[in-house]
Amino acid sequence: MATPVLTAAGMRAAEQAVIASGVPEYELMERAGAAAAEIIWRAGGLRDTLVLCGPGNNGGDGFVIARLLRARGVPVRVAALGDSRTSSAIQARAAWAGPVEAFNDAEPAAQLVDALFGTGLARELDDGIAAQLHDLVSMASHSYAIDLPSGVETDSGALLSPVPHFGMGIALGALKPAHLLFPAADRMTRLVCADIGIAANSSICRLAPPSVYAPGTEAHKYSRGLVAVVGGEMAGASLLASHAAARSGAGMVRRIAADAYIGGPDAIVTDFAKTATEVEHSLQDKRLAVVLVGPGLGRNKDAQARLDVVLKSGHPLVLDADALNILGEIGIAHLPQQAILTPHEAEFTRLFGQLPGSKIDRALDAARRSRCVVVYKGAGTVIAAPDGRAAVASHGSSWLSTAGTGDVLAGIVASRLAVMRDGFQAACEAVWLHGEAARRAGAAFIADDLIERLPEAIASRL
Repeated sequence: MATPVLTAAGMRAAEQAVIASGVPEYELMERAGAAAAEIIWRAGGLRDTLVLCGPGNNGGDGFVIARLLRARGVPVRVAALGDSRTSSAIQARAAWAGPVEAFNDAEPAAQLVDALFGTGLARELDDGIAAQLHDLVSMASHSYAIDLPSGVETDSGALLSPVPHFGMGIALGALKPAHLLFPAADRMTRLVCADIGIAANSSICRLAPPSVYAPGTEAHKYSRGLVAVVGGEMAGASLLASHAAARSGAGMVRRIAADAYIGGPDAIVTDFAKTATEVEHSLQDKRLAVVLVGPGLGRNKDAQARLDVVLKSGHPLVLDADALNILGEIGIAHLPQQAILTPHEAEFTRLFGQLPGSKIDRALDAARRSRCVVVYKGAGTVIAAPDGRAAVASHGSSWLSTAGTGDVLAGIVASRLAVMRDGFQAACEAVWLHGEAARRAGAAFIADDLIERLPEAIASRL
């Protein structure tokens, strides 16, 4: 099941809706503190604990956590960054019966709970505060960030000041973009979401494992989807994409190639098409379910002519690599609606320029402008649809930073689109399967190794 993601404004609105229903604000704080305390208790047991409390409601959550952990017999100390300033935080502080140390004088403990600043932080931390937080976290064996690590910008995942690495991030009520977007997502080894009784409704979600269905008894190669991969001057990339498509569920794959290379699985049919006219002829097959173009296409005049033929073919399209670079030069007005685009950062900028906002904001803006599904690749891949839906994939394998893995992803996207015919769902499935194949491949793999792991990844979701 997809986990919703709320921006800072969305979280405030969700909390206000609960308060408007008759739940006091302080009751929400008690719920948040209780949920976080339960998680910390299960993870850390009776280890001595230091809770750092800020002046706002995040600090109030910290006082609740400290009180409830002490009630379980945990040796707890609290260090505060000045006085509490909100009514609920003041109430939570008053309910804490123990002493309160000054933050600057706090000594380390086996467990460190960061409840200084949570959702909505918009400025950098004072250098002294950031340094003290870093030291206390580094000396703890267990560390927990309540809602978000202090120093993180909620919606973009940017680091407003240096942020230490926490063993666990405890999201309160809902995930926030910074839990999934880098560099902030890299500051939490483990992430859990604590239910505090709010309705977290959002068109943005964390990418969830898909449910993949085996072909029915009446299926045949064309009903499962015929994928065409239009190659160009570099055979290797189109071969990787073709092999990936063949391993990802499509009924048949046809590589429309300008090269004379024959190799790999015999099940992949090769059409030799040296000219754009020959490509056009190959694309007249009405049985084609999806056409992928870009991997190995090149950027010369012949490549542009081949791309032009593909764009006018009338088939559902997946565009990657050089197809995107060419579109960056001629403009996205040439794009047919409902194609799938798979740009990395440089290709995205060539296509859409320097868009404002978070990576999620930029992906959604690009999807609206292009009227296409956009798979904005990289650390924290974002899949965005023109209707405002978005899914964020985080914590993928860093070993994917090797040549050809993008070609493999493009092939998986094309195959899943051929199978299910829904662009957003196909892209989401493809990104998850790509990441799962990487996980199964382990370390120091090459793109070819991913392809061998794809059937295993698919079988894991049947």
